[in-house]
Formats: sequence, structure tokens, C-alpha cells
Amino acid sequence: MDRPMPGRRALLLTALAAPALWPAGSRAQANWPDRPIRLVVPFGPGGAIDTLSRTVAAKFPEVTGGQTLVVENRPGAGGTIAGQAVAREKPDGLTLMMADVGANAIGKELNPSLSYDPPTAFTPIIHLVNLPAVLMAHPSVTARTMQEVIEQAKAKPDGFTYSSAGNGNGSHLFMALFLKEAGIRMVHVPYRSGSEMVTALIRGDAQFGFPTVSSGIGQIRQGNAKALGIGNPEGTPLLPDAPPVSSVLPGFRVAVWHGIVAPAGMEPAMVQRINQVFGRIAAMPDVQQRIFETQAGTVVGGSPEDFAGHIRSEVARWTPIIREGGIRTE
Repeated sequence: MDRPMPGRRALLLTALAAPALWPAGSRAQANWPDRPIRLVVPFGPGGAIDTLSRTVAAKFPEVTGGQTLVVENRPGAGGTIAGQAVAREKPDGLTLMMADVGANAIGKELNPSLSYDPPTAFTPIIHLVNLPAVLMAHPSVTARTMQEVIEQAKAKPDGFTYSSAGNGNGSHLFMALFLKEAGIRMVHVPYRSGSEMVTALIRGDAQFGFPTVSSGIGQIRQGNAKALGIGNPEGTPLLPDAPPVSSVLPGFRVAVWHGIVAPAGMEPAMVQRINQVFGRIAAMPDVQQRIFETQAGTVVGGSPEDFAGHIRSEVARWTPIIREGGIRTE
């Protein structure tokens, strides 16, 4: 669900080589009115995407010569309530959205009655971050490795349960992909949020889960859950003893991703300007450090075309998983 991240030094050099953007008194160069810009977040306060949005918003005035970025939380329906609202706005730069796979890529596949088509309703601007995910198990699970999990599940089909943060959520899709590639079955138990799914796992209401590292690492460190594998091939230094899932299932790669999009039809010149602003913010060492420390995340960056290609690849990748599993959010 992610692509290789450009080297941090390369990203910093690219940002520093870009022309200075919006020094004080020059906002007109961007064709943005002199008023706050909205960044619509498709989930409620306090989660990973909200934390990322507020980290970025705090730096926005510094890069734009005083322009304000206001975070507006619009949770509900797996992010598609926010997506529907933003898709109706004008592509004038005053309304942006922190993109998510559901609201901005596969939402209509999950809910055919959705009033907008995610891949065509938005202008991709920049792929900001990837957040690694971890395959977790309750301590009562006797399997010590992913290979042992697979062997036990094959010996006892549907004998295990796994929790998720809801039907069609990334944690659901990650586990569905793991089960498909491993050739095993487990019973899915959906919850309403990432915190609820982790709580269910540590209570023993489910044996497995595939949350983000930031959601699960506290319980893992306290011994309330085991980390069996990391979704991205690079692993994470925060859980150095957990091998990549790809060490058992070659080619396996998943991560939660977020970026910036605008309503469809934005002028290319404005797209490039906004891309440069967020690219400069993402290249700041303190921003990268905060993203890593709070979410175990890594900055991606790149061009609008890169992000558009990533979204297309996500649609192509998850559509067969959704259809084969009969996954729906409606």
C-alpha cells in the first residue's frame, strides 16, 4: 500500500532547491485569497491522521508567509462523509483534504451507492507519509512466528478470530491480504475504531489484528500483545525484533498512507504551488522527527503525478481483494 520513500537527504535538497514560496506580503502570487484555508480530515480528533494534519498545519504559516491552514474534522462512513463534502467544493485552493485510501481511492468499491467516485473526484497533490502496520497476536496464541500462525490456521480453519477498525478499514484489508496470500481463513470481528480493535485484541476477544505500529506499540511493549510481523519490507526500528511479513510471504507490502488532495479540476499551476508548500513542510527535520516519534511514519513526498499513480495502483490492488471477500461498508 506504499511505495519506496525517497532518501531523506534527497527530499531535503529538493525542497531547499525550490524557490522561496510566499514570503510575507506575496500571497497573491499563489492566487489564494487572503483568508484561512481548510484542511478537511476524514476522521475524528486524536487519531494518527488528525495528529499528522495538525503537525502540518502548525508549519503552514511559516512556509506561506502567514497563511493559515485550519484543520476541520469530518468523521464518518469510513472517511467518505468528508470525501463527499470536499468533492463538491470549488478547486480554488481554499479547501484541501488529508487523503485516505477509503475516501480517496476505494470508497465506491466498498459502497457502490456512494455519491462520488473517489479516483476521479479529486486532484492529487502530494503523497505525504506512509505509516507501517504490525501483525499482532494475543499472548494466549502459542504460535511464536508467522509461519507457525499459518501452520496452525491451516490445521484449524476458521479457528481463529481477528479484529479490525471496521469493514473496509485498512486493518481489515491488510489482514484479508495476509490470509489470502497465506492460504488460510480466520473469522473477522469488526469494531468502530483502531483503539477499539486493539482493546478487543488485548482482552482476548480476538486473537489477531493488523493495526498501525503507532496504535499497537504501547500494548506490545507492555507485554499485552505480541508483534509477529511488520507490513512493510523495511520493518521498523521501533520494533526491531518483528520481521517483515515479506520474509514469509514474498512481495507482501502494506502501510497506511496519507496525502493532500483538492477537488477535481484544479489548475496545474496551483497544484504545483501547493505541492511545493507541503513538500517543504514534509522536508523539515522536526516534522519528520515528529511523524516518526508519534506515528512511526516516514515521509514520502514527490510530484502530483507520483501521487496520482499511487492512488491508481491502490484502486487496482485492493479492488479484487474487496470483491473476492465481499467486503462492504454500506
